Order: sequence, then C-alpha cells, then structure tokens
Amino acid sequence: MPPVVTLLSDFGTTDGYVGEIKGVLLSQVPDALVVDVTHDVPAHDVESGRLALARYWRRFPAGTVHLAVVDPGVGSSRAALAVESDGRFLVGPDNGLLSPALLLGAARVVELTVPAQAAPTFHGRDVFAPAAAALLLGTPLEALGHPYLAPVLRRTPEAHRRADGAILGEVITVDRFGNAITNCLGMRGGSIEVGGHTLAIARTYADAAPGALVALCGSTGLIEVALRDGSAATHLGLARGAPVVYRPAR
Repeated sequence: MPPVVTLLSDFGTTDGYVGEIKGVLLSQVPDALVVDVTHDVPAHDVESGRLALARYWRRFPAGTVHLAVVDPGVGSSRAALAVESDGRFLVGPDNGLLSPALLLGAARVVELTVPAQAAPTFHGRDVFAPAAAALLLGTPLEALGHPYLAPVLRRTPEAHRRADGAILGEVITVDRFGNAITNCLGMRGGSIEVGGHTLAIARTYADAAPGALVALCGSTGLIEVALRDGSAATHLGLARGAPVVYRPAR
C-alpha cells in the first residue's frame, strides 16, 4: 500500500492553495496516496477543524500522516508541530487543532523548525507539507525538531448533571446539513429541550415527518437536533454554545 497522507484545511478549492501543498507532497513522495478529507472548514474556525479531525484521524491505517491547517496565527510566535499518536502522525499549527491526538497519553510532540525562506503567510506549503513528506518517507519524528512539552489543548465542553437528574449541555457545532450537534452523550430514550422545543429522542432522521424537528443520537454518539429535509440550526436560530437540557429516560 502506498504511504497515505490526509489533508484538512479552511483553504477552499478556489485559489490553488491546496494544489500548492499537493505539489510539495508529490514532488517529494511521488507514490503518496493523498486523501482530501475537507477544505471546507469555515475560515479561521479552529474549533470546527478540531471536531472534524476527531472524527477521522484514527479511522485511517497506522502510519498515516494527517496534515491539518486551520491557522489564523500563521507567521506569529505560535509553534509548528509534528505529532506521533496511536501509530499515526499529525502535522499542523499549535493552536489546539491537533488536540484529538495530543490528548492521548502516549502522544509524542516536536516543534518543527521553520525554514528562513518559508513564507510567513503560508506555513501549510513551506513548513507542514515538507514535514509531512519527510514522515511519509520514514524520517523519525525526533529528526524533524525538538521535543515540545506544552502544546495548546482544546477540549469539548463537558455537559453537567443537575440535581434533578437532567443534563445541562450545549451545541458544540453545526454540520453542513444544519444539524446542531450537542455535547450530550446519547442514551436510550429521554428528551431534549432546545430553542423552546422539547423533543423525544428518536432513532433516525426518517422517524420525523418532512419539515419536522427530530432529536437523535448521531454517529459520534452525541445527541443532535435536526430538521427533516431542512436546517434545524436555521429554523431554531442555533449556533455553537446554544444551551440544551437533556432528560434521560427514567
């Protein structure tokens, strides 16, 4: 199997930035299998990038290199990182984007050296892509930089149980379908209060009639609120941080 590298960014596909990164990778590792996970992370939205990365990074085989760039602080004093965690490698900025891998206890982290000729506005091409290529070629992590002991960590806010047994949570992200995903772990049954509505926990989207709201346990194990064939976030005016109350079945 050829060496695998995945790409996640907020670059979009209009301006050629992704093409430049791929050019660096394939110039150094011609047989690399380059997988575009997404380049549609909202611009500068590190938290959305973190949550997307959390979904997939361990779904790929051991040895995969994940290159992730959502980097509003590019060119500043923020560190550039390479990480080895659970048999995979990750390369990206030290702004919490790589937290899903960093939070595993055995993760190893180095700070990459930024070449003098690197464009201060495009570390994705000039710092992260060369590092990812080196890892694909088998370069040891330690050869890419020096140990880095205090990376920035981002964690999903925790839901809290109230005295009455209800769980107070919040919306942590809205996906492209307009589904509002919460930080409440799904359980059998119960209901959720959100945006002035109380919704029983259903099994799947099709349990609701077209145009109706529905709450269910999504593929990540978290409760989400959806609108059948529409956007729950738009319909209810929901955004990241909107409060929810989950009442588990008794």
